[in-house]
Amino acid sequence: MENQLVYLKSNLIIEPLFDMWHAWSHLISPATSSRNIKMRHLEIMESFIENPMFHEMAVKNSRFRGGPFIDHSADKLDEIIALRNGTLENQKGMLELAEAIDDLNDLLKNEAKGFSLKSLYAKIPEPLKGYVEIFYDLNGNPSYRIFEGLLYKSDFYKESSQSIVLKLIDNDEDRSFVLSTPRLTDDESLHLNIPFKDERIDMLAKMQYQPMAYNEVKGALHINENQEEIFKTFFTSQAPKKYTPYSGSGIRVRYFGHACVLIETKGTSILVDPLISYEYDSGIPRYTYEDLPDEIDFILITHNHQDHLLYETLLRLRHKTKNIIVPKCGLGNLQDPNVKMNLQNVGFNNVHEISDLDELKLLNCIITGLPFLGEHGDLDVRSKLCYHIKIDDRFSVVFFADSNNIAPMVYKHVHRITGDIDVMFLGMECDGAPMSWLYGPLLPQRIDKEKDITRRLDGSDYSKGLDLVERFNPKDVFVYAMGMEPWLEFLTSVKYTDESRPIIESNKLIEKCKEMGINGERLYGEKTIMY
Repeated sequence: MENQLVYLKSNLIIEPLFDMWHAWSHLISPATSSRNIKMRHLEIMESFIENPMFHEMAVKNSRFRGGPFIDHSADKLDEIIALRNGTLENQKGMLELAEAIDDLNDLLKNEAKGFSLKSLYAKIPEPLKGYVEIFYDLNGNPSYRIFEGLLYKSDFYKESSQSIVLKLIDNDEDRSFVLSTPRLTDDESLHLNIPFKDERIDMLAKMQYQPMAYNEVKGALHINENQEEIFKTFFTSQAPKKYTPYSGSGIRVRYFGHACVLIETKGTSILVDPLISYEYDSGIPRYTYEDLPDEIDFILITHNHQDHLLYETLLRLRHKTKNIIVPKCGLGNLQDPNVKMNLQNVGFNNVHEISDLDELKLLNCIITGLPFLGEHGDLDVRSKLCYHIKIDDRFSVVFFADSNNIAPMVYKHVHRITGDIDVMFLGMECDGAPMSWLYGPLLPQRIDKEKDITRRLDGSDYSKGLDLVERFNPKDVFVYAMGMEPWLEFLTSVKYTDESRPIIESNKLIEKCKEMGINGERLYGEKTIMY
């Protein structure tokens, strides 16, 4: 194999890690990362150390799916202790930042009583000095905003905590839930200390369809003798299947699972919320990386949740992506890290922000940002957008993603601008996790359970979905973004039955669409639609 030209195997994961945890956007932005280290990672590891057998039993119980339980056996106790101790030592500065955020909240709560805040700047906790502005809102409530760009340029942004792990996967159940289980070393994976912006990740990604000499890639990644046995298994001399560009006169729409949809014309490709499965025999048809164009003109990100902004997929597509379109955020809210900064700091140089009703006129299409309601537990999160895409004045599609139609008048006003559409993609995960499931580490105080369970990360139900259908009058309605595909479980922990409310509600909508003469379908696995 030494001088042989080899390809990357199509079932090889390149998983980005932060301090041995799956790297999602809140682990990249320094402020949110500090809070997740303190309030999520350390708390979960301490719980495991105290009672590893309880965690081992809990992860086998479907009632606890998605809960704060480490999916490792009790015999991994020493490794979790070592990771906990390493976190306390290596992330000391981040833990001080997390504490400083608590102290700043206490300062404002106790001393900001409506008078000038000028004197309080001297009392801002030391780790945050120079990184925040404090202010009152129009109701006189004290708050602060973070100069997030400055934090990225500080010692709090630690590329040394970033790495990748390479591992072959051959089934959908082989991955533990990312928010509760760190990735430990094992004989089947290879851990490399490579920061996310490193171009060697692009080199590896290209090797799925552009071969390199084995010795060349081994040298570029500094693979030693102890690593080479497993490293060799990641490559093959067999060329992958060739992607055939779409060359028809119409429009091809391909569903890749969850919220990932590819729109292709003869001259344009648009990929929404990339989350791509790998190539292996599972019995469930799916499109994979081999079914993507050699170049992607536009990637659209609807919102900053780990199943819609997935760095594992995005880093793999970075080398072939011309433009990324992201929602503009409010700048400085802890709960709403800046998506553009997030992407730029891991090596994306082609990121464009748009806001509600902003238009991008690009090639043969117009992309318009539309309001996105709910799904964020009633927090002030601005980095969320639905998208209206119009191609050649002959085809229009709306991606409502997980937007919860809680204020129908908003979309009444939107319809006046977009008019009727041809295709609607609508998320209907209408149960959703409690707000604290994702945002709990960012809260200054734990929220009461009875309040938390009312503030869900939920999308539209039947009645809200039907209002959108009747308002926009589409020819096709596709329910998607349900987290149903088994390769999503490591991100969402979702597993439905026929009695699950999202299934019942989406079934009702699909049947109603058919009664109205509209094509309705809940997508699963893969699908190609031609227009």
